Amino acid sequence: MRLLLLAFVILLSSAAAAWAAPTCNDMEGRTVRCGTPGAMPVGWIPPPEVLEIRRAAAPPGPNPTEIFGIACFIGGLLALFALLPDFEDGKGGGWDREDDDET
Repeated sequence: MRLLLLAFVILLSSAAAAWAAPTCNDMEGRTVRCGTPGAMPVGWIPPPEVLEIRRAAAPPGPNPTEIFGIACFIGGLLALFALLPDFEDGKGGGWDREDDDET
């Protein structure tokens, strides 16, 4: 069994890594599959004007007020978890006993 496991580990460690195919861009700067109609050559980048238009069209990130609200929500949730009662009695094992069991 150990020999089989060792052979399996050697087989996996000697396997060649898979290489990802290169990506291409189209004229608008979107990532497309190379060789499709409208795809530019590998390594081509769109002009700075196109990049700036795409950057301006991207949605803005969260503002500080939203970040503060999220932090307060997570903090309140953790505070509620901290306020949960103890589920063990003082002796431990409170869930294992029934009401009519003797101590």
